[in-house]
Amino acid sequence: MGITQHPLHIDTDSPVKGPIEPYFDAFKQYLSQHGYAAHTSASYVVAIAHFARWARTKRLRLNRVNETSVAEFLDEHLPNCQCATPVHHDRSDHSAALGHLLVVLRSQGAIAPAALSATAVDEELRRYDEYMEHARGLVPKTRSMALSIIGRLLTERFGSDAINIGAITPEQVRQFFVHEALRYRKPSSLASVVASLRGYFRYHVSLGDHLHGGLTSAIAYPANWKQSALPKTLTTEEVAQLVNALGQPGPSMRRADAIVRCALDLGLRSGEIARLSLDDIDWRAGNVTLRKTKGGREDVLPLPASTGKAIAAYLKQERPHTTNRAIFVRLMAPHDQPVGPDLVRKTIRQAYARAALPYTRSHLLRHTMANRLLAGGSSLKEVADVLRHRSLNTTMIYAKLDSRNLAAVALPWPGSAA
Repeated sequence: MGITQHPLHIDTDSPVKGPIEPYFDAFKQYLSQHGYAAHTSASYVVAIAHFARWARTKRLRLNRVNETSVAEFLDEHLPNCQCATPVHHDRSDHSAALGHLLVVLRSQGAIAPAALSATAVDEELRRYDEYMEHARGLVPKTRSMALSIIGRLLTERFGSDAINIGAITPEQVRQFFVHEALRYRKPSSLASVVASLRGYFRYHVSLGDHLHGGLTSAIAYPANWKQSALPKTLTTEEVAQLVNALGQPGPSMRRADAIVRCALDLGLRSGEIARLSLDDIDWRAGNVTLRKTKGGREDVLPLPASTGKAIAAYLKQERPHTTNRAIFVRLMAPHDQPVGPDLVRKTIRQAYARAALPYTRSHLLRHTMANRLLAGGSSLKEVADVLRHRSLNTTMIYAKLDSRNLAAVALPWPGSAA
């Protein structure tokens, strides 16, 4: 059972002995420069000392300290550790501390840079990633999923051997898809598998490579009745309930208010909120520029007064001093870093809870914003423009929310007087 407190004065001399010891002060300075709290730094110091003792028993040379030795320590030693105190056994703390240690050692030139894998599959994926980014303009999240899927296909088919795209048969692709169906059970996710495979095969066709006949059509998109249900939105009363719960005192509350306003008033995705920069807002013109959106475009939207006031209040009263140009920055270490999409989603979930609303999905506010536009008389094309959909088909899900126009085209009930 691990100890719960690790005071910083544990390093009366230095708890780290052996080849890592000369870099211990640099490690502590790194933690201080990045704004880690005292208790976090103390926990990381204990973790590094634990690793150092293990490394001494293994007679591990400094040049052998790398991802492989760290994985051995975390996977083999830590679960079975019988070391004397002071020591704790939290894997996440050890993993984080050792990740920082590798950064420090490499910055000091003490160990070699991280080795890049050079298998045929890795080289192929690097080339395809460049193609997806520069030729197709796909965003990192889309590329990452495609690379994972293609990587599994190529590894399963070729292992560490050279890749021969012409040797892949339609039957092998279908068998691979069956295995992927066990991994991705939702029709929408399976559609991503199909899109990734077809996109990769079309890439090789564009290179002039010979493929088996019918390879690009070996699998079909699964049925996905995405228009069968109404998109969930907040009611007018729930919107008021959420808005009334804003403005509460407390740490990070100004940031939370501004994040909620960006989602509710502008319909921004969590990643778009996280990427907002101080340079994206033109306060005089009253607009905000969205860069590197999901559609790979750059869009300019009007900045509603309520959103602008919430952002301005956060910037003036709560945003920490930082050289980072991101609007929403971390309050906890590592400092001088923008928040991520996960923190944006967590912030919106917490806002729901404060408003006593039984919801968790941040995308719900984007749906709500679309519904409010339709209720205000906007057309589906206008909604598509505001939501920045690349295809109007994506916006068609909201057609069923347009009760104003649906009522105008509804047929009378058979036998009724109307």
